[in-house]
Amino acid sequence: MTALDSFISQFSNKTVSVAVQDLQTGREILINADVMMHPASTMKVPVMMEVFRQAHEGLLSLDERLKIYNSFKSIVDGNNFALDEADDSELTLYKRIGETESIRELNRLMIVRSSNLATNLLMERVGTPRVDAFIKELGIADMHVIRGLEDKKAYRLNINNSASARSSAHMMRLIAEGKVVSREACDEMIQVMLRQEFNESIPALLPSDVRVAHKTGWTGDFFHDIGIVFPPGRKPYAISLFTYGFPENDESQAHNCMAEISRIIYSELIG
Repeated sequence: MTALDSFISQFSNKTVSVAVQDLQTGREILINADVMMHPASTMKVPVMMEVFRQAHEGLLSLDERLKIYNSFKSIVDGNNFALDEADDSELTLYKRIGETESIRELNRLMIVRSSNLATNLLMERVGTPRVDAFIKELGIADMHVIRGLEDKKAYRLNINNSASARSSAHMMRLIAEGKVVSREACDEMIQVMLRQEFNESIPALLPSDVRVAHKTGWTGDFFHDIGIVFPPGRKPYAISLFTYGFPENDESQAHNCMAEISRIIYSELIG
């Protein structure tokens, strides 16, 4: 049993999924990698990808300004619902209802501060079906983005976005390889994710000279982190950590688990 298997085995009452794809060696690490879960805010990466695809196609400009509003239609019945500030980790946009902001800045807030409001505004601009279609066009299996955030009617009917650790690592590998839209677009998306402000998981126990472009996501007792790790002097690796069952009233347990898994993987790959 490897150090990674041994560490994960202590969480027998939790689900811990790991997927790693190393661009340097081609090595894969897969543990429970195909378990489908609610992706929480990791689904904001596919939204960003579609934003950059449409910018590349000339369907929008990253400098285009969108009106800030807080009323969205449920996919269940078309009735309006509003996002709750208490469920969002980025609050400044709620104080600016009726104003405008650039797509570029909304995308930044969606990724680095995990803004739910910015996400729904962008999904309405690019079209949620197009986000899901682009995932399929890239050949990413077992990932579905079918609705915006906080659509509680859909949630109660189990109409949810879904993903696996393997599909999320595949997505991050494609970005690392420059295969989403263009190398230039991928580099810009990586620059956004490098400025991630929630760093309790994948980057937490890595050496200080290791850069990590990543996106966290947690809701209820789902806690995830997906990213691209850039060790100095070698090609990066894509990593996806999905967990289910850690207590939502003590987030540190999930973060500490993922941070230690990330450290063990770094040690295995880099030595």
